[in-house]
Amino acid sequence: MDITLARTFLEIVSTRSFQRAAERLHVTQTAVSARIRTLEDQLGRRLFVRNKSGATLTPAGENFMRYAPTLVQVWERARHQVAVPAGRRAVVTVGCEISLWDPLLLDWLLWMRQAAPQLALRTEVGAPESLVKQVSEGILDIAIVYAPQQRPGLRIELLIEERLVLVTTLRRARAPRPADYVYVDWGPEFAAQHNMAFPELSTAGVVAGLGPLGRAYLLKTGGSGYFRLSAVRGYLDSGELRRVPGAPEFLYPAYAVYSSNADLKVVTPALAGLKHVAGADREPLAAPRARKRAKPAAGAAELPLT
Repeated sequence: MDITLARTFLEIVSTRSFQRAAERLHVTQTAVSARIRTLEDQLGRRLFVRNKSGATLTPAGENFMRYAPTLVQVWERARHQVAVPAGRRAVVTVGCEISLWDPLLLDWLLWMRQAAPQLALRTEVGAPESLVKQVSEGILDIAIVYAPQQRPGLRIELLIEERLVLVTTLRRARAPRPADYVYVDWGPEFAAQHNMAFPELSTAGVVAGLGPLGRAYLLKTGGSGYFRLSAVRGYLDSGELRRVPGAPEFLYPAYAVYSSNADLKVVTPALAGLKHVAGADREPLAAPRARKRAKPAAGAAELPLT
């Protein structure tokens, strides 16, 4: 069977719409309908009922849903393993969310080069929904994301409780001002906690949707902003950036997502490498002293005042 037919079937199940499935697959709705007719002819059963509210599975479609993800996963695994470079035993493919890859993904590549030379390495950076979907389809072995949604057949492991810390270029670190504050969009949970802790910064002059972009801008122009500790550690060590004393910090956990049917000979060393390099960035939370400022938002830990 053409794997494209199974992919199309799964996309319709996900979107509950032939039209939205066509948009995601970058084909016409006519092409999607033709693929499903072909699939139904091969199976000898009708798979979808189409109505004004979208597309719903028939009993035969629900039965085929039990096997379609496996068909795609097996095909992708076979395709990747056939393409193994000379001198390597297998290929491991890891995808990382855009806001998390730096420096985690590079550190992992360097660790794997030394610790698992028998594996060929493939990486990509993308949106979390796409990465998790690729894991479920067998395209990726592991996805590293911030807030994964549970899907059947997937396993989720906490990789690191990354922290967002307030840093500044100012020699005398002080509370940030809207005029020189760079707000980095770390997601809705961070936004809610940040707004409670810093309501006066809701009108920041610069908003960045990407951490590395906000960091580069901050280093060029000066000011303050929240960034992942592992991504600014080198700048803190060099003195280019400084922690703002007493500022709350916010948790930004990263998770590893992989298939419950994954090849453990491939996934196990890759996970070990990710946990190793993630663990190298951990440091214990500082215990607050008796004298405190305003209580930080839920989910945030207060740092000692100096």
